[in-house]
Amino acid sequence: MEKYLEDTSFLDFKHPNVDAFAKGIDASLPQKELAVALYYLVRDAFLYDPYHLDLTSQGLKASSVISKKRAWCVEKSTLLAALARKFNIPSRLGYAIVSNHIGVEKLVAYLGREEIVFHGFTELFIDEKWVKCTPAFDRRICAISRVAPLDWDGESDSLFQEFDAGRKFMEYLHFYGTFSDVPIELMNTEMKKYYPHLFENVYQTKEFSFLHM
Repeated sequence: MEKYLEDTSFLDFKHPNVDAFAKGIDASLPQKELAVALYYLVRDAFLYDPYHLDLTSQGLKASSVISKKRAWCVEKSTLLAALARKFNIPSRLGYAIVSNHIGVEKLVAYLGREEIVFHGFTELFIDEKWVKCTPAFDRRICAISRVAPLDWDGESDSLFQEFDAGRKFMEYLHFYGTFSDVPIELMNTEMKKYYPHLFENVYQTKEFSFLHM
């Protein structure tokens, strides 16, 4: 379990930025309540934004995510994993290919296909079991999309974000597995396989940007 508590180049929870971000969290809370508090902090502190994707070593650091006002699922799941370790809660990262992702109509046009590759979520070890949660979709983006935000109780997996007012939910098409740290090389490789044009051209506009290794 030690590797799921380590400070890493990506899950850099000892960084001063992470300390400052978590200053309002009550460390004396029981583990489950603490984990839930961290989930909601990360979920709602950033506007969900899948239109500015940064797959670089610097961009995916938890301490770098904190400096942003908007973040996508991989960034938010990384930050939550780092914060959990800061409070001695073992964490690991999960990734999947999904479809029916909330608020991605324009994104599909940029990506050139409907599958969203490397959707990120977090697993926390609470009460002797791993529990999955998805801190990506904040209350504001859900209100704009007229769907309920994805809540989490620290006991049950929370993965299936609705995208059509309680009738349709995100579909998981493929799981990459879980990782003790951000698998940046695999992430870039898979993105290049599914979206080769993103690596062949430069995308750096106000509407859409894509940075990679």
